[in-house]
Amino acid sequence: MEQRKTRIISITNQKGGVGKTTTAINLAYGLALLNITTLLIDLDPQANASLTFLDIHREVCNIYDVLLDSKIQMKDVIHSTASDTLFLIPSRISLAKLESKLIGEIDAYYRLKEKIKEIKDGYDYIIIDTPPALGLLTVNALVASDYILIPVQASYFALEGTDDLLETIEKVKALANPSLNIIGILITLFDKRTTLSKDIYKQLKNVFGSLVFQSKISKSIRLEESPAYKESIFTFAPKSSGAEEYMQLAKEVLKRV
Repeated sequence: MEQRKTRIISITNQKGGVGKTTTAINLAYGLALLNITTLLIDLDPQANASLTFLDIHREVCNIYDVLLDSKIQMKDVIHSTASDTLFLIPSRISLAKLESKLIGEIDAYYRLKEKIKEIKDGYDYIIIDTPPALGLLTVNALVASDYILIPVQASYFALEGTDDLLETIEKVKALANPSLNIIGILITLFDKRTTLSKDIYKQLKNVFGSLVFQSKISKSIRLEESPAYKESIFTFAPKSSGAEEYMQLAKEVLKRV
């Protein structure tokens, strides 16, 4: 039997408020709707992706337990969702303590990669939601990934911090994961009515060229509301512009891979 080729994509930007978790949730759900078996790993201690699918206030094993305790297997922390083709590994606030716990451990930056090996053959795509920082957790995600998707807000400060992120990516490529590549730059919170959003889009195209996705995620009340109801945009407002745009993104990601 031919072995399944799993694609691993980290959704990464050290800036907060750029739609990173919204993108992780809805890209994963969009892929699942296309009948692609998808695993969403919540690697952000804020656990907002987890809250969309689970009551994390119950005691459930999560990614912190797996990365800290070698006896706990990845398969033991995978949860099903409302979609038959979407699965979740949740996070909790305790994940914020991981960096201090792993100080001095020689494999600290490789923990996630090694754990993913246990289960990756069961999935077509693995989407990783990372924290808004360039610390141990984000580097673990980059070491484990094939691709990085960078959400960038359509604002004056869109490119702020991008140099630091690109430098981190290059270091990871040089030292730990030479096959890591940027799959694309995604413009979020885009308002087609404003000159500013159009100017930011042109600016990003000038800097990143064809890496900028054709798909853009518009400002949307529905997208803002959906996490409060613990739903993806596809279940909360399936006919909305947000659902249409994230489905376009899912299809564009498939083409690029």
